[in-house]
Amino acid sequence: MVENLIKYVCVSILFLLSIGGRCDGQSVQKSNSMEPFGDSMRHWYGIRDEHNDINPVKNQPQYSHEEVAKIADNMLLYQRNNGGWPKNYDMQAILTTEQIASLRASKTETNTTFDNSTTYSQIEYLAKAYSITKNKKYKTAVLKGLEFVLRAQYPNGGWPQYYPLEDGYSRRITYNDGAMIGILSLLKSIDNQEADFNFIPLEMRKQIHHAVEKGLECILKTQIVSQNERTAWCQQHDEATLLPAWARAFEPPAICNAESAAIVRFLMEIENPTAEIIEAVQQAVKWFLHSRIYYTAVKTIDAPEEQTPQRTIKTDRVVVIDSTAAPIWTRFYEIDSQRPMFSDRNSKILYSLSEVSRERRAGYSWYTYAPQRIIDIYSKWAKNWNVESVIKAD
Repeated sequence: MVENLIKYVCVSILFLLSIGGRCDGQSVQKSNSMEPFGDSMRHWYGIRDEHNDINPVKNQPQYSHEEVAKIADNMLLYQRNNGGWPKNYDMQAILTTEQIASLRASKTETNTTFDNSTTYSQIEYLAKAYSITKNKKYKTAVLKGLEFVLRAQYPNGGWPQYYPLEDGYSRRITYNDGAMIGILSLLKSIDNQEADFNFIPLEMRKQIHHAVEKGLECILKTQIVSQNERTAWCQQHDEATLLPAWARAFEPPAICNAESAAIVRFLMEIENPTAEIIEAVQQAVKWFLHSRIYYTAVKTIDAPEEQTPQRTIKTDRVVVIDSTAAPIWTRFYEIDSQRPMFSDRNSKILYSLSEVSRERRAGYSWYTYAPQRIIDIYSKWAKNWNVESVIKAD
């Protein structure tokens, strides 16, 4: 247990260094590194789940990053018969005979998801593995995975968190944790005819092009209107009405800046954007400028150990006044009032971090700097497309 805890801490550090590319406004990773799998690895080693097909053994060894074929073979073991993947495993783990047998026995399970960068990251890795090795089994797995992705898309262009559909919030159109943007980034790479995907058949490419177009339509239709202005997006939107929707109990319908930064970054990377895409970016950047908070910092402090049903807590978080602090944003803004807002496991709406229970206060990212990264690159984007900047000189 101690060894796995040490591995969990190491994976967490690597993950924290890499998450900027997934859900906070930086580009999605396009290398054959293992960074996109950091969140799932962190969960596998850090949270023992009896519902998992397998759990880590003591001193679970790992393949090195250079052992691409062996890691790719692992991914084939985890891939379900429906073409998707389950979340929260270590794709680098050197598996025991018993673990391999368990994975083979679970092929017909359908707990397949896009959460925690799952499925689309495996597809991208396997495509690169095929480019390197020319082993046709990786090509077959990629095509099977892409068929799964295309089946999972709603007619309105959105994607759920889990597919096949389950009851509850996982049916919602999911921007949370970069799910839909991760899918679209993969499909856009194929649509752009990037070299690692040159084996994709023409008919599937046509389907992928259509899926990207529908996905963009969904993004534009789900941009939230507040006080008669377009702003940003919610973590999840209702799959029928497209309205902002509840996710987990502490994730209310709101204007959500971390996820929105990733959406805007995706829109800004589109070549020859339409007038509708340009307007969506313009309005989102205006919202980021309007909603930023000055002279505020969030500090993590040591605190007496507390045992909760979810975890053992040894820290707390406090909001402090800091005249030197960079602008910051809350994760959630109330749609009508545009006030920073928070919540808790009881779904109560709150208006300060101090009101949130310590377990959620210390265990969730309530503040973000992600919009600043969009603001930093916006002027260059606006100039590139001859767009009047919404950033006014002080």
